[in-house]
Amino acid sequence: MSFDEALLESDDEELMWQERALCAQTDPEAFFPEKGGSTREAKRVCLTCDVRGECLEYALAHDERFGIWGGLSERERRKLKKRA
Repeated sequence: MSFDEALLESDDEELMWQERALCAQTDPEAFFPEKGGSTREAKRVCLTCDVRGECLEYALAHDERFGIWGGLSERERRKLKKRA
């Protein structure tokens, strides 16, 4: 296995949580609302999601600036990062 293949395999394993994410079975527009739109529906889905922690970790590590990730909005994630 080449170095590049090993990196790709590592990335695939790292993102396997996405296959178990409840948002993958839901309307994606709920997780990326228009500016000023409601985040309530997306956050309700996140509350019962088994991979909420992995999702939030991913968003923080990759500086996701849009959407609901791990049950938090971009503003909430920014505040969380400032506290850390």
